[in-house]
Amino acid sequence: MIKRALEIVVISDVHLGAYACHSAELLQYLKSIQPKILVLNGDIIDAWHFKRNALSSNHLEIIDQLLEMVSGGTKIYYLSGNHDDIIRGYSPFNDEKIILRNHLEFVIDQKKYWIFHGDIFDASVSISPWIARLGLISYKYLIRINRLLDKIRKPRLSLTRRMKSKVKRALKYIHDFEDIVARHALKKEYDVVICGHIHVPVIKKMLNGQVIYMNAGDWVENLTALEYQHHQWSLYRYDSADYTPVSKHLQVPQSELKIENKIPPAFSLGSAS
Repeated sequence: MIKRALEIVVISDVHLGAYACHSAELLQYLKSIQPKILVLNGDIIDAWHFKRNALSSNHLEIIDQLLEMVSGGTKIYYLSGNHDDIIRGYSPFNDEKIILRNHLEFVIDQKKYWIFHGDIFDASVSISPWIARLGLISYKYLIRINRLLDKIRKPRLSLTRRMKSKVKRALKYIHDFEDIVARHALKKEYDVVICGHIHVPVIKKMLNGQVIYMNAGDWVENLTALEYQHHQWSLYRYDSADYTPVSKHLQVPQSELKIENKIPPAFSLGSAS
């Protein structure tokens, strides 16, 4: 397989050790790319679900692949999350190719980047399991559910009313999280902020375009990553069709990969700190 050369890749919320982790799909993705910098933005290992021999052979293959990428020249930043916060006690730690941090700052073409997992701004980590589960569902599906429930006007269906109430709470939770992160980034004079944590992949401008907010999503349900190449950030979505073997005489154009939500800010890679 010809690997795609990328300058920066950000993934988050892999949850190795948890049953829901899509390790096979992630392994395919990692084997298909060759980034200069790979940012693991928290909850890569799920210590909350860790038991003896918790990592299956598929999950261990992810770690082996990451080490292989390091050997191939990729610089890896591992940022702590709330499910792997055990590494916060070892941060900061510098190795030649693997660097542990709680947050990361990049300067790209005079634009200040702030990258961190995001749980420090989650006032509702202790929120009900309903909201935690709904946080795994992408924003667009929550909106669809909300619209569907708007069309159902049956007051006697108390379950429907309760469901709609929970969906609205989840939507508010996502909105509030994104808003407080963007406002704090603006206050600290960052131009771009990149998070994980809430499992809602997106690239968008916020606060009247003063801040660009990005979320890498997860490898539990959305199977997404943020990619930076050719002065542009893109949101990549895994599709098994991208990895289907084809004739050696055929090539799938990169433009046909499941990449969306592009923002072309005309950046060039600068220094990292």
